[in-house]
Amino acid sequence: MTAAQPLIYPQSQKVNQIDDYHGTKVSDPYRWLENPDTPETKAWIEAQNQLTFGYLSQIPARDRIRERLTKLWNFEKYGTPFKEGKNYFYFKNDGLQNQSVLYTLKALDAPPRVLLDPNTFSEDGTVALSGLAVSNDGKLLAYGLSASGSDWQEWKVREVETGVDRSDHIKWIKFSGASWTHDNNGFFYSRYDEPKEKSKLEDVNYYQKLFYHHLGTPQSEDILIYQRPDKKDWGFSGGVTEDGRYLIVSVWLGTDTRNLVFYKDLSTPDAPVVELINTFEAEYSFIDNEGTRFWFRTNLDAPRGRVIAIDITQPDRTNWQEIIPQAAETLEGINVLNNQFITTYLKDAYDQVKIFELDGHFVRDVELPGIGSVGGFGGKRYDTETFYSFTSFTTPTTIYRYNLVTGESTLFRQPQVDFNPDDYETHQVFYQSKDGTKVPMFIVHKKGLVLDGNNPTYLYGYGGFNVSLTPGFSVSLLVWMEMGGVYAVPNLRGGGEYGEDWHQAGMKLKKQNVFDDFIAAAEWLIENRYTSSKKLAIGGGSNGGLLVGACMTQRPDLFAAALPAVGVMDMLRFHRFTIGWAWTAEYGSPDDPEEFKVLYAYSPLHNLKPGTAYPATLITTADHDDRVVPAHSFKFAAALQAAHAGSAPVLIRIETKAGHGAGKPTTKMIEEAADRWAFLVRVLQIE
Repeated sequence: MTAAQPLIYPQSQKVNQIDDYHGTKVSDPYRWLENPDTPETKAWIEAQNQLTFGYLSQIPARDRIRERLTKLWNFEKYGTPFKEGKNYFYFKNDGLQNQSVLYTLKALDAPPRVLLDPNTFSEDGTVALSGLAVSNDGKLLAYGLSASGSDWQEWKVREVETGVDRSDHIKWIKFSGASWTHDNNGFFYSRYDEPKEKSKLEDVNYYQKLFYHHLGTPQSEDILIYQRPDKKDWGFSGGVTEDGRYLIVSVWLGTDTRNLVFYKDLSTPDAPVVELINTFEAEYSFIDNEGTRFWFRTNLDAPRGRVIAIDITQPDRTNWQEIIPQAAETLEGINVLNNQFITTYLKDAYDQVKIFELDGHFVRDVELPGIGSVGGFGGKRYDTETFYSFTSFTTPTTIYRYNLVTGESTLFRQPQVDFNPDDYETHQVFYQSKDGTKVPMFIVHKKGLVLDGNNPTYLYGYGGFNVSLTPGFSVSLLVWMEMGGVYAVPNLRGGGEYGEDWHQAGMKLKKQNVFDDFIAAAEWLIENRYTSSKKLAIGGGSNGGLLVGACMTQRPDLFAAALPAVGVMDMLRFHRFTIGWAWTAEYGSPDDPEEFKVLYAYSPLHNLKPGTAYPATLITTADHDDRVVPAHSFKFAAALQAAHAGSAPVLIRIETKAGHGAGKPTTKMIEEAADRWAFLVRVLQIE
């Protein structure tokens, strides 16, 4: 197969499947691809991969790109240290290890010791650490493992001193961490009932339950703390307060940002679970407590967030107190350290950190190394030091030690990457969307870029679920920019950059705003001569894959290439698989006549028009994705290949032994990035 030869796509059989949605008849000819385990689907996957990898193998630049990615990726990566009891813990990756390794040490200048190396759990690095919780005395580690990228987890317990696993083995955990009681005898966690083995990657997940596991006992003896048989779609997250007295139960409803808050007094045997906040009206995130006084971050009457105090002995709303009022920026996170509030705010999609007294009085700003994103600032109530990470588009994640008394930051770990950050520049622009809304966008590229409309440009977006896209370093994007590429990230509505109002402006019946924002970003880049339609590629994953699918079907003329990854492409059946029902809070439900109309109008699968020349497309998915099941991508690929009238390639790359993205081994990440950029080198004709 050469570049000049037209591609012959695998035959995708059509079936006569017609569904009736509120009087609208909708054809679903590729319904059979929803079952990944039939011989027909397996043969289809094999034929598609053969075509895709055959095409990619013909691109001369592919090997060079992979080599450069591998070379740049090979640097030490440190996580932010944290302390429990007398032990410190941190993650580190030597460079090309498939999974990062957890180390422990007695003092920061003591020699570290490997506590848990996930690379030893499988030969190909596809078993990943998916959660951990250290006991209060720092002597025991509860840890979760996930195989091949699945959301399903199994939890075990390891002794920190000996590195030996105990007999405890907890299964069927999903969307849950673990939280230890202060006697270090056990932990709380949430689980689902055991699924059917054959269909566990597709079946819907309902009826989560909150349990307590007592060390050394079988899971069958775990104590049921809370369940709601009358509320199949409620989920429960249980966390023990720092003083050990209360269990805080956050009740979630799918991906809705609004939640309920219950609590249980652990100092009283058989104390009931008390409903403190029992209506889904706002987001309440527990921060800490002082006796019976609980602090929360909430967006109640404050779409950008504020801090309130509730005394559980006087829970009536008239007694609630505002501690830190809403600001112009969006309150993202908050911890109590040095007996003060350490807060993280988002200003135009980059982080600021501010310190307040517990009565709400402002103390100072934390000086950061530049415009970027921070993490960390964890620890205990009276800690006088903490650690934080800082990253930007041109700064690899760097760890700082912060003195909470003096306000001084000192460099703790700085990675050495084989590039010069001074060769690149980042700036932020604000452009107008279709309805006049002002949207920010970061643009990153090599210095000295000529604005002649001829630069290959990768426009990346998400726009949903209250997720904010903030600056961060990526080896993959560095290689793209080394090749002369421009990287652009608009902060679309649907995200959390400007609080709950910004989120709601891009969800449910207003989802089209998100696509309009993305299309307007593309038009701005073309108008301002960064690029042209012939040189413009769009990308995004998950909800961002939906974004790419919707925009390429609405404006196939605007883009030269599209890279939808693990996307939600069938907006009429997404709620019928695994945790898809949970997204109706964000997207709306096709079972609702009004919401169906909106979903049907933009659903990528249902808006492909036969005889249209679509952009060159590389769809990516994974056979073990049980978050956005691969059927979305399978059906979209089959329909796109059937509808496409142009000569540009439309391909699907199906990763095996991988899931939605979490825990993906380094080797697979490098391979996928190499294929993505090689595809763009060819279709955008990059020299």
